[in-house]
Amino acid sequence: MKDKRILVFRKALEELVDSLDATLRVASWDAAEQVPEPLKDSALRLVARLGTADRLATGIFSGTVADKARVIALTDAMRRLESAYLGYRSKNGSVARSSEGSGAELQAVLDEVKSHSLGAA
Repeated sequence: MKDKRILVFRKALEELVDSLDATLRVASWDAAEQVPEPLKDSALRLVARLGTADRLATGIFSGTVADKARVIALTDAMRRLESAYLGYRSKNGSVARSSEGSGAELQAVLDEVKSHSLGAA
């Protein structure tokens, strides 16, 4: 049976993806329209979710070989997302300032994680 702790890792990754998606959407939002509250709330939770992902990724997991492999895949995805976000931030200077196309690299990593790490349950 799959270790239930893996669900914690998966949920943390899903929430991180959600917040990063929201952050990119808010950054490119048309100023004429108000950003929906759920989207804004998800973007505001990004720092906390990055912290959670970092703590999980640096922790030690012991379990079956299959469960360890799954956790390694999930934590690797978390690290790739964090690295891509840091690159995005360094190019933009802040979350609020975003030039057109500046989130392309982050979006590419998000798409890859969604299809590979979250696509297979």
